Amino acid sequence: MAEKNRFYIILSLGILSAVGPFSIDMYLPAFPVMADNLNTTVPHIQLSLSSYFIGISLGQLIYGPLIDRFGRLIPLFTGLFIYLLTCIACAFANTADTLIVMRFFQALGSCAGMVISRAMVRDIFPVSENARIFSLLMLVIGVSPILAPTLGGYMSSGLGWRSIFIFLILLAVFTIYMCYKYLPESKPADKTMSLKPKAVLEDFWFAFSEPRFIYYALAGGIASAAMFAYIAGSTFVFIELFGFTEKQYGWLFALNAIGLISASQLNSKLLKKYPIGMIIKNSSRVQLTTVLLLAILSAAQLLNVYSTLILIWIFMSALGFFSPNTSALSMAPFDKKAGIASALLGCFQMLFSALASFAVSFLHDGTAFPMIGVMAFCIICSFSLVYIGQRQAKKYHA
Repeated sequence: MAEKNRFYIILSLGILSAVGPFSIDMYLPAFPVMADNLNTTVPHIQLSLSSYFIGISLGQLIYGPLIDRFGRLIPLFTGLFIYLLTCIACAFANTADTLIVMRFFQALGSCAGMVISRAMVRDIFPVSENARIFSLLMLVIGVSPILAPTLGGYMSSGLGWRSIFIFLILLAVFTIYMCYKYLPESKPADKTMSLKPKAVLEDFWFAFSEPRFIYYALAGGIASAAMFAYIAGSTFVFIELFGFTEKQYGWLFALNAIGLISASQLNSKLLKKYPIGMIIKNSSRVQLTTVLLLAILSAAQLLNVYSTLILIWIFMSALGFFSPNTSALSMAPFDKKAGIASALLGCFQMLFSALASFAVSFLHDGTAFPMIGVMAFCIICSFSLVYIGQRQAKKYHA
């Protein structure tokens, strides 16, 4: 593969991976303005975020069998055109209920890119390179929490909230262009793959029965949920408890995202020298240590702004090593049914993340402990899965 083509393929896959997260983050600052403009409440507008999470979780399970049956490109462009049309519908929505429904279908369209980008990494690149490619994709994905909320806030205040969805329309058009120009059909249609419910369930069960997939996909998904627990609780913890301004909080968010991105890029270098299993194990230990320290300090009422900042940054950086490697190992056993595996992997990540976010809100007690407690629970579970998985599947060690 020519180096130039390789660059544009990876860039296109990164943009595909980022469309879904960008669509989540960008309109968050506009909730109050949207509620006022549509004559409703912020909690009502927040249901559009819930409907998006439902759509992005269920949609990935739909695309998995489709991309194994029909190849990658037909389902991809179908999903992207659904995304484009629903962006247009959201931009012109006149009621909150219309927005809520359209956001569900927008998620169904956007998640095509999330599923297919992971499957294409498995199709196009050697298994030994998958973890490095996933690390490069995280460079693009990691930009979304830095740029999207800030850009969305400026656009909402200066041009109105509808301009956010007009931007997403342009993003959809650009994504379609990049995919059309640079992405090859990495897997031809397979007529032997049945879409009958029984056959599809058997395919999903095939993925569940693969030990390496189930341990690493669950471990990675639950670790990602810990990050969403932090995102859900961080506004209250840093602005309400520690007295950060909105600008300071924005810089904090950017700093953590930079740690995540930098670690994911360093990971691609370390993979040339160290076994992938070793990096997973050590990054999992770092995550466990940091969240346990946070929990102990919080329970003892010794937690302060500096210890929280440092430990959260270390945790996020460790996640930058952990996530791309668990994704690579969970996808490694699959060739013919990579779409099914990618769908399950993405579903785990979004489902656990939604549950973690809900748990932080449900357990809210005016302290930092709900956020930290949910993070600790997730990482203990993730660490346990890595530990058990590596002990019971030694033959899979790199």
